Amino acid sequence: MRSLPLFHRIAGQPVIVLGEGAAAEPKRRLVERAGGEVVTDLASGIERGARIAFVAHDDQAACEADATRLQSAGLLVNVVDRPELCDFTTPSILDRDPVLVAIGTAGASAGLAKQLRLRLETLLPADLGKLADALHRARTALRRRWPAAADRRRALDSALAAGGPLDPLVPGGAGRIAAWLDDPAATGIVAGRIELTIASDDPEELTLRQARLLGTADIILFDTAIAPAILDRARADAARHPLLDEIGAAIEGALVVVLRRP
Repeated sequence: MRSLPLFHRIAGQPVIVLGEGAAAEPKRRLVERAGGEVVTDLASGIERGARIAFVAHDDQAACEADATRLQSAGLLVNVVDRPELCDFTTPSILDRDPVLVAIGTAGASAGLAKQLRLRLETLLPADLGKLADALHRARTALRRRWPAAADRRRALDSALAAGGPLDPLVPGGAGRIAAWLDDPAATGIVAGRIELTIASDDPEELTLRQARLLGTADIILFDTAIAPAILDRARADAARHPLLDEIGAAIEGALVVVLRRP
């Protein structure tokens, strides 16, 4: 990845937005939409402890000068249409509050990011945010049904997968949570050890089952010939060990996925 994607909370915080006109106005709206307070004076913003800034002057020399001053003061800076001067870029945002999908291209093409967002808009139900809120409210019930965090995660993975009872691409998911929790058959992938043979270095050639197991596993044991692009499809917090560091049988309560070459 060329950039580290983060969601930054700015509600009630000062955010510097410099410039006037068509380039600056969208940045002001974006800051206000996220609950931030727009500050249009550079010195005042620095004095008040602003942490991020947008620079959108028509004059490029003014953009460079203000960006340098802001960065010297320790702020993260975005200069509109000047990715080489930016500490961060602003993505194209798909809003299903509290679900946000942010699409970025590291400043390469805002048009591409926008078109991808528009495609995804047609896929994600308008009530997706209600599902997220309902899952948040159901945390106590989830812990009661599955006291172990690993079991809880696997049950959620199964329910939210394509075709599952809480499939997020199917409208009305929030209304199905109670029935899912009451279903005695509701469960996830069981703990244990599963071996997969990976023949290709291309992650796009993973089967749906392989991709699902990689995204669910607690521990990955891998042949050192397995391509990094394949390992990148695993859960970010999954423990990873080369097969040379064989850890033996499945750890109690964990799903261990072993990746081998043919």
